[in-house]
Amino acid sequence: MCDAASMCFRIASIDLGTVSSRLLLATVEDGVIVDSNKHTVITNLGEGVDATGSLCDAAIERVTSVCREFCRKVDAFEPDAVCTTLTSAARDAKNGAVLIDALRGLGLCPQVIPGEVEAKLTFYGVAHDFEGQVIAVADSGGGSTELALGSYGAGRPLELSSVESLNIGCRRVTERFFSALPPQYGEVERAASWAAEQFGAFWAGAAERPDRLIAVGGTVTTLVAMIERMEHYDSSRVHLHRLGIQDVEACVEAMRVLDAASVANLPGVQEKRASVLLGGAVIIRELMKTGGYDELTVSENSLLAGMAATMLEALAHKGDDGFKPVVGWKPELS
Repeated sequence: MCDAASMCFRIASIDLGTVSSRLLLATVEDGVIVDSNKHTVITNLGEGVDATGSLCDAAIERVTSVCREFCRKVDAFEPDAVCTTLTSAARDAKNGAVLIDALRGLGLCPQVIPGEVEAKLTFYGVAHDFEGQVIAVADSGGGSTELALGSYGAGRPLELSSVESLNIGCRRVTERFFSALPPQYGEVERAASWAAEQFGAFWAGAAERPDRLIAVGGTVTTLVAMIERMEHYDSSRVHLHRLGIQDVEACVEAMRVLDAASVANLPGVQEKRASVLLGGAVIIRELMKTGGYDELTVSENSLLAGMAATMLEALAHKGDDGFKPVVGWKPELS
């Protein structure tokens, strides 16, 4: 562990999403991350949730198994605090308590966070790279897309003009609209229309439309890897990469005639993400079209980074009952 008196902390944050389970181990000195390791495993927690409203036994076991390995890494790291969050799939599932109990059995303190909190945490994590700029941040996941518009500057609260969580995600779109891969005639168009209607309503009701759109999540990072034909994923080439709408459209057109195995054979695509990547690309395209963006900036920072920053606030103000985090949400630390 670090010496708290010198404002040095080790933190571990776990995010259990609809498609991926992720772990961040970070050492922070005086508010700056000086060393970090991120582990991502595609666990597909949201398998079948859109249709059944329940987490399936296999998905619960996959996530629990991965978290068991995460806990071993956490124990070896010896952090000052651990925070565990669950998002869209857990919000939607009527049997989410089964997974929560399994996670508690591993010694974790899981929190199912509302979509608005998820959006704020993601914005907080992303905005550190765009301090003082008015930006739009979109986190397109497996079950939902979080949108937040505003700005952030060190030492002051988030200034957000619009925050919303929409139930539009790559797994939800795939399971709801595609009868198979490749999709049948008209299925891509119906999925696109459904997403466009909801995104269009969001942009129409937004107080502003920032000049810059930042996107996070496995879909956009994979699209960059695909376009750049990466044999091995290189986060330094992905972070802050500018992705044009024509590039996204080209990816949609390439994948719409392929089965999952063929998508997996494309450069930069993980086999476990292949079945939901087309749905994710359609979502990103419609997000950009309805918002009037010809390009977006891809960020490797995300909910995990926002969680880490919020955990640091909580550790620095430990014992202060009047403490109010920047995002307005207090993490439960273990």
